[in-house]
Amino acid sequence: MSPAWNRTGKRPAVFLDRDGTINEQMGYINHISRFRLLPGVGAAIRRLNERDIPVVVVTNQSGLARGYFPDILLRQVHELMHARLADDGAHIDGLYVCPHHPEAREERYRVRCDCRKPGTGLLEQAARDLDLDLGRSFMVGDRWSDLECGARVGATPILVLTGYGRGDHAYIGPGKNLQPALVAEDLAAAVDWILARIDGNGS
Repeated sequence: MSPAWNRTGKRPAVFLDRDGTINEQMGYINHISRFRLLPGVGAAIRRLNERDIPVVVVTNQSGLARGYFPDILLRQVHELMHARLADDGAHIDGLYVCPHHPEAREERYRVRCDCRKPGTGLLEQAARDLDLDLGRSFMVGDRWSDLECGARVGATPILVLTGYGRGDHAYIGPGKNLQPALVAEDLAAAVDWILARIDGNGS
């Protein structure tokens, strides 16, 4: 049976950063061998899939703009991500990428855009494409820019301590007005909390 919130029209989603949230933070993934799913990520996403909660990946990939890797590698990395998640019985419902940077080496990517997080363009495009309710959604990431992006559209910001998260929590967060609704050890812990909130059991 579909959950009650899914019968009222627009659905809340769980937006996920990629590097440091889904896969190991390697800096720029400039070779396919550098893509490695973090432990428990597939199972965590599968739990959201089983509840018919849209899972949308939103990721800055300025390595394209900087000329560190070609378009084809990014496509290969995402094909591998889909395959690794499928191995765990999981899938994502949307994947949105910002390839821009205002100081890009590649002229076609030298854009001051609204999609590079903490800009909100990727989330807004996903909301239009997938008919999502951003104000009831969640944004999970390992950087304060992820949290700021989510908060700007009314989504609940969650920081995971994987990737850059532990350092951002210790050294960036104390100087910020915006604070996460939850600091989670990893994506699995974040999903526990999200599901409790959706079920009405969270504070």
